[in-house]
Amino acid sequence: MSTDSTDGAAERPTEEITVIVNGEPVTAEVEPRLKLSDFLRYECDLHGVRVGCEHGVCGACTVQQDGRTTKSCLTYAVQADGAEIETVEGLAEEETDSLHPIQEAFHESHALQCGFCTSGFVMATKELLEENPDPTREEIEEGLADNICRCTGYQNIYEAVERAADAMEE
Repeated sequence: MSTDSTDGAAERPTEEITVIVNGEPVTAEVEPRLKLSDFLRYECDLHGVRVGCEHGVCGACTVQQDGRTTKSCLTYAVQADGAEIETVEGLAEEETDSLHPIQEAFHESHALQCGFCTSGFVMATKELLEENPDPTREEIEEGLADNICRCTGYQNIYEAVERAADAMEE
């Protein structure tokens, strides 16, 4: 643990963490109270991680931590020390410049309106389809229940999940 003093601010304790973010190791000194969402947005420059309600209700901040979805606004960065974090930015294939089948399905199904919630829905869909590659509509609705679309675009979102499931089976 070290302390940081910049611009005359009171010394604040920090901890060094190392996190694997989208396959790349990231080591940083962070304050114990820094949220994982803020760490990803401001330290890792991953703005697909949205911060909506800051209470874990809306799901816009959803990422995968060690293969399981987590609300990054409810998790401290220090809690992720040693973890593997995947964000929506980590899904696309950089080498081929192609979208992940889930991202492609959301695009093709017009499963977004303002787009604020989309990355959270995409990450929740990833976990859902990993656990259940052929979900029913009811299972899709239940699997995405922790995410809110304020534009009420649920019909297209559910269709996108079905399309992604079909694409990922092939």
